[in-house]
Amino acid sequence: MSEEASSSDGNGKVSRVFRIGTRKSQLARIQTDSVADKLKELYPDIHLEIVAMSTIGDKILDTALSKIGEKSLFTKELENALERNEVDLVVHSLKDLPTTLPPGFTIAAVLKRENPHDAVVLHPKHVGKSLDTLPENSVIGTSSLRRAAQLKKRFSHLKFKDIRGNLNTRLKKLDEKEDFAAIILAAAGLRRMGWENRISQILEPEDCMYAVGQGALAVEVRARDNDILEMLSVLHDPDTVLRCIAERAFLRHLEGGCSVPVAVHTEVKESQVRRLYLTGAVYSLDGSDSLKETMQTSIAPTAADKCVEEVDERVQRVGVTASKICGESQNAAERLGIELASLLLGKGAKEILTVARQNNEAS
Repeated sequence: MSEEASSSDGNGKVSRVFRIGTRKSQLARIQTDSVADKLKELYPDIHLEIVAMSTIGDKILDTALSKIGEKSLFTKELENALERNEVDLVVHSLKDLPTTLPPGFTIAAVLKRENPHDAVVLHPKHVGKSLDTLPENSVIGTSSLRRAAQLKKRFSHLKFKDIRGNLNTRLKKLDEKEDFAAIILAAAGLRRMGWENRISQILEPEDCMYAVGQGALAVEVRARDNDILEMLSVLHDPDTVLRCIAERAFLRHLEGGCSVPVAVHTEVKESQVRRLYLTGAVYSLDGSDSLKETMQTSIAPTAADKCVEEVDERVQRVGVTASKICGESQNAAERLGIELASLLLGKGAKEILTVARQNNEAS
């Protein structure tokens, strides 16, 4: 184990340096910087150092993500650094984090969710059009089985082709070649990069539901580091935490991942009793076979309210430790995800996903 880093503030006072691990891409750095900025606002005397590294998913660019067969494509190297004490916390896109974390790790913060929907980015020559109005057989680029399955069914006049690379690379492939009429990207990433002007269309849930955890940032730490857990706990956004616990519980119970098309939509509705709604769906690769259901549960009047029970800090729910958020609401969210997954499994979801996985491996 390496020793903890420290620095002097010039007055002879030595304080600990917290090292933040991140991927090297521009988007990952922007996301990590946003978390660092929030920590500096909350703790003005904090010393932070950012450590960037490449992951398997960054290095393998000629193969579809769903075919690589590795669940931790964008997280493994970062977690290895965390385990070796080379970094103290790691910033991820929550959708990249498997629903079961390696032993000894936990998600200490889930920040307020950016727009979780998918966006259409058109080739410059098609500006002003939408997926509905693109010419017959136009090719749409997406690296996601989930997006392709939903959109093939909804927009049968279009063709879908895999496209890999970070946001910058994919936009370059779109703009500089004639291979694609449009590409589908997460709206959150485009907005964080300052490229909102490239968004031609936001896909509503009836056209394309999003990935589990999409649009939310997560900070992963060593579960034993109680001081860091406590420091980061104030970054949790209560409603985002509850929505993402429900989504992750749904995916975990389905035993899904990026090699099968699974999609969700969640929202918290205010009324006399606050309710969390979860819609979940599974699809065949071409979208022709699917199952989709919605369930709901009541949650605390405001998610940040203390419930009668004290939350046990050692309790993780689908990898998330949120000791300052009502435990009853967290349990309700986790149960909601499990119950919705059980409902779909009872209707044949396992068969759909098994065939989708086999077809993906064979194609």
